[in-house]
Amino acid sequence: MTPPSPSTGSPRPTPRRAPARLWVTLATVCALWVLSDAGYYVVLPWLGFSPSYNHDPAAAALYYLYWIGVAVILLWPTLATWSDHACWPSFSSAPVAIALWTLLLAAAVAYVAHVLPALPSFDAAGRLSPPDMPQANAWYFLPKSVDILFQQILIAALVLGLANARVPLRRMAVLCGLLFGLTHLLLLLGGSPVGYTVRFTGFATLFGRVFPVLFLRVPNGFALCYAAQWSFYAGAVAFARLW
Repeated sequence: MTPPSPSTGSPRPTPRRAPARLWVTLATVCALWVLSDAGYYVVLPWLGFSPSYNHDPAAAALYYLYWIGVAVILLWPTLATWSDHACWPSFSSAPVAIALWTLLLAAAVAYVAHVLPALPSFDAAGRLSPPDMPQANAWYFLPKSVDILFQQILIAALVLGLANARVPLRRMAVLCGLLFGLTHLLLLLGGSPVGYTVRFTGFATLFGRVFPVLFLRVPNGFALCYAAQWSFYAGAVAFARLW
């Protein structure tokens, strides 16, 4: 009989069952990602809101908060196996984890309150439909922060699904980079320019290769992955305004 997992109480994936579970996890992650992105441009306008982080930030934040709940519910059997694969006990040092999250919050607030207003305005001249990101106001980062959390939950489930199937870390990094990059092609659904989409897809591919290492090999890796993705958007806004 297969011994139960200490984190879930359910049997650990056996070599035969692991590939089937992996395909279920992959299908669920992909479905959630595609449906949430496509629905963003359908549901919000249907409800009378603009699909824009700048114009209707509260509606966009609530929309992705809903998808976070759905993702946790559907992917919980996979997410709950985290302690089976991480190289340290979950939150083994609560003060350090809390201090890290507090530092990240302070840095985000400082950026939104002081750095962002000091940046020059984005020059949209000659652009038919510039993306939301270069024109970001302070409220842009409310839904973006929730959206990033949703994405990180999906990535965590993907990494753990691959770990449950005993995929080597190096191969896992390649697969996560490929899948995370491909998901950013969905930016085209929102009318983002091709060049903008290609750049984001390239950066997402690089980030996707690093995430599995942070999740599985570094203490507080989830917080670090979240911080890395949030910092990328903060830097991208600054770059678009300055250059």
